[in-house]
Amino acid sequence: MARKIQLTLLGCGGVGRQLLRHIVSTRKLHEDQGLRVAVMAVVDSKSIVLGEKNEELDDTALLEICLAKEKNNQMPETGKTFLSTILMDDHATFFLVYPTGRPLVVADCTASEKIGQALAEIADLNCCIVLANKKPLTSSFNVYDRIAALNRRYRCESTVGAALPVIATLNRLLNSGDSIKKIVGALSGTLGFVMSRLEYGESFSDIVRQAKELGYTEPDPRDDLGGMDVARKALIMARLMGWRINLEDVEVECLYPPSLAPKLMSTMQFLKEGLAELDLPMRNRVKEAAARGCVLRYVATIENFHCKVGIVEQPQQSALGQLHGSDNLVEIFTRCYSTSPLVIKGAGAGNDTTAAGVLADVLDLQDYFG
Repeated sequence: MARKIQLTLLGCGGVGRQLLRHIVSTRKLHEDQGLRVAVMAVVDSKSIVLGEKNEELDDTALLEICLAKEKNNQMPETGKTFLSTILMDDHATFFLVYPTGRPLVVADCTASEKIGQALAEIADLNCCIVLANKKPLTSSFNVYDRIAALNRRYRCESTVGAALPVIATLNRLLNSGDSIKKIVGALSGTLGFVMSRLEYGESFSDIVRQAKELGYTEPDPRDDLGGMDVARKALIMARLMGWRINLEDVEVECLYPPSLAPKLMSTMQFLKEGLAELDLPMRNRVKEAAARGCVLRYVATIENFHCKVGIVEQPQQSALGQLHGSDNLVEIFTRCYSTSPLVIKGAGAGNDTTAAGVLADVLDLQDYFG
């Protein structure tokens, strides 16, 4: 008899939909392994879809959900549909309509700030949690500690490097007693693309506009240029190492001045006018770095109980200096890797890659299901 992993998906955006498609497309693979990922419920900000008679949603229903969400951003009328409040308030309301007392994995593929408290309550119900959403792990310690207390019953690989084994590697090092001295990471595919293109003499504004057209940036590129996404990833790694620090303790270099902030300038105005103000200062920084045989990279540096995120100069022939495009790269310096760091490199962004990382985390919890 196949071991059944019962899963509830929170969030049905790009990553959530791709996760459902991965689950459907890997049925034969998992069947051969004696496994079945049973999706019991899919939750978005407006509704909850459950299978009939509390059974799992079949593959047809899962694909219908994906298509309906893509077409009109609404759940289809399949199975049983309820009004959802779990993503709109701080209470795990979902469990009022889902039978408790059975093993369950809850996968958070949202970008919700408010969901942290709900996940903390879910953790108290003895569930397993898988996170692609960085915000619960970078919020208050009241939330973080309750999730982290799950120990091996929670996974969060996709919060830092999509499917790259950054968290797993750090856990292996920490559990072996190998003390981590320093972590340096290029952790934004968007900013990696922008920084590497600057080497070819293109203007900063043209590169950012191109990145937006290619779908690399958020709808407002300032969400990437502000550096907060990288800061959250750095904080997750620092907290994993036992540091009791908060997001405001992370030193962040924002790539645009306060005068170009969203409160003062619309996205359209920023793209048409504001970005051009950044061209000359960035061009000068590129020239100064090149004169020293270096290139610019936007990186997170975690060392001596201090997290710093921003542009640094890197030798052209270094691992970070040779990084191009939207790939991520993390260098980990430890007692064992003191002079030659452990390097993890590869695609660190994209719905497909991130969803693959989430599914791998879900499968990693299979021992909790008989």
